[in-house]
Amino acid sequence: MNPRPAIFLDRDGVLIEESHYLGSRDRVRLVPGAAEAVAALNRAGWPVVVVTNQSGVGRGLFSYESVGEVHAHIAAQLATFGAAVAAFYFCPHHPEAEVAAYRAECDCRKPRPGMLLAAIDDLGLDPVGSWMIGDRVSDLEAGAAVGARTILVRTGYGCRVDTAALDRTGFNLELVAADLADAVAKCGLAEPLKHVA
Repeated sequence: MNPRPAIFLDRDGVLIEESHYLGSRDRVRLVPGAAEAVAALNRAGWPVVVVTNQSGVGRGLFSYESVGEVHAHIAAQLATFGAAVAAFYFCPHHPEAEVAAYRAECDCRKPRPGMLLAAIDDLGLDPVGSWMIGDRVSDLEAGAAVGARTILVRTGYGCRVDTAALDRTGFNLELVAADLADAVAKCGLAEPLKHVA
């Protein structure tokens, strides 16, 4: 099977509203228009993969299992819009984690690309044809590290990112969008993929 491109999404501030150290499904709120955007991506043939740093696990603020419960709740909410995520990947580590088992300089915590590489391997994805959409520079750096094109959204922490300063570093930012729905519209990502059956 030929590798297929995908849309990698950060979770907090892109798909759901930023809620500092979210460990409970009760605090999950979809970003307005995000579910519809994911549904449009699905219809166009894009696998949508969520890649999210969750250092709250390592900090002892919530359990590893609670992250899975949050993801199951997000998936259920998306399903009511006819939208689906192909897979959720998360990193529980932090170099200064309170929980010793998660205290690590790992390869999966963005800006390192470990979660994306795992998804590429697990799901048979083409990184060069893919996009990474995030609200932090670390999201964009992780995407760029695997050869994906990058989009910054101004939801979540994206409203604080100085794109002029980012440009001065030579980082190749494809687009700045108001939110996920705007990113999908501006890049024509809802158009059917020609090579997807």
